[in-house]
Amino acid sequence: MSRLRIRTRAPLRISFAGGGTDVPPFPALEGGCVLSATIDRFAYGSLEPRVDRMVTIESLDFKTTAEMSLDEDITCDGNLDLIKAAVRRFGRDATNGYDLVLRSNAPPGSGLGASSTMMVALTGLLARHNATELGDYDTAQLAHAIERDDLGIAGGMQDHYAATFGGFNFIEFGDRVIVNPLRIRDEVAHELEFSLLLCFTGITRDSGWVIEDQTRRAVAHTKNTIEGLRAQKELAVAMKAALLTGALRDFGALLGEAWAQKKRLSPLITNPRIDELYDLARRKGALGGKITGAGGGGYILLFCDFPKKHRVIEALELAGADVTEFTFSPKGMMTWAA
Repeated sequence: MSRLRIRTRAPLRISFAGGGTDVPPFPALEGGCVLSATIDRFAYGSLEPRVDRMVTIESLDFKTTAEMSLDEDITCDGNLDLIKAAVRRFGRDATNGYDLVLRSNAPPGSGLGASSTMMVALTGLLARHNATELGDYDTAQLAHAIERDDLGIAGGMQDHYAATFGGFNFIEFGDRVIVNPLRIRDEVAHELEFSLLLCFTGITRDSGWVIEDQTRRAVAHTKNTIEGLRAQKELAVAMKAALLTGALRDFGALLGEAWAQKKRLSPLITNPRIDELYDLARRKGALGGKITGAGGGGYILLFCDFPKKHRVIEALELAGADVTEFTFSPKGMMTWAA
């Protein structure tokens, strides 16, 4: 057990194609795959050991705090349950208390995997504090188990692995998860950064209700949903090839096709505001784009030829959207002593 102050940082991700194929039951039935990359938005955490048995939690994202004793049962009661479940999973017997402070660059419900990324950051933080040796796969699997199994929160697996490993990855889901890091040439990655925008719809949402609807349709083997999921897999493979060969205009067009196929998974994935902003961006010169998470709100990822990018930004901002550029982050979750 560490007596040092510990810090952690884990990157958020954008998913290009394959989202939804990592959500049960589809991976077990047909296998899933996702193409994603981590960006310069992060979940941050700090742990400072105490000499008593109290744990305090301050979440800057939710603007709330909690306090509990390690000598009492830890109850998930709707207030900061993700954090409480992680504390409970790591155990109470071999540690004194600590003060936790957590925040991220993007709000939960943004479609950038913020909640799962925070769980990865917290898993790394508590493992370091408890002197628990975890490899990257162990960290991602444990973060996933806490969120999906312990708390029963609906969702897929991609976010935990993306945040843990970092960089560009083609991730396969089946009997086990395989993370394939992609060696994207620097000039391709830089040109892709030049071409991409994040447009915040102004809507944050609980992705669980979108995922639950998609899952019901997959379990029922609804034709549109199953065909959309199969198309997502094919598009993830095609977009990986476009990235590796530097065929970025093809990549941008495929991004738009990924959005068309994603909307087949559930009618809850889009809404009039998302459609309005996406159609406006296309009219002003965006080649393609898609929602970055489960859908229903969050960020739209847009691909634009650089000479037209400023027109797309101006039009979206006039429509009341918040538009931002970003860079890719090659490193995954990390912890250090301070």
